[in-house]
Amino acid sequence: MIKNLLLIGAGGFIGSIARYLVSKLNISVSLFAIPVGTLLVNILGSFVIGFLIGIADKSTILNTGWRMFLMVGLCGGFTTFSTFTGENLVLLHNGQYASLFAYTGLSIVLGFAAVFFGYASTNIL
Repeated sequence: MIKNLLLIGAGGFIGSIARYLVSKLNISVSLFAIPVGTLLVNILGSFVIGFLIGIADKSTILNTGWRMFLMVGLCGGFTTFSTFTGENLVLLHNGQYASLFAYTGLSIVLGFAAVFFGYASTNIL
């Protein structure tokens, strides 16, 4: 248990630093006012976790330690969006289409509502 926590922490440390460095593109690149750095982080993270899920499904090269370090730690520290899209891939792969659409829809709608109401709640301070 401690070993897995340390592996996740090490991967998260590296992923978080990489996210910070890539997200600096938000300052230097302007594309229709889209936060390009964050978009790039989400796309790269999604690609990497999809690649790792594929490797894990097709071979035994990624033992539990490597999965914890790369998938949970590195990808999770880089972007939680990669975890979200990776979970959606698993639902799609398992044929759980209703769950896939419900999870995606609820995550987007409720996530936006939560950030909106969290922000709005600061107006009472």
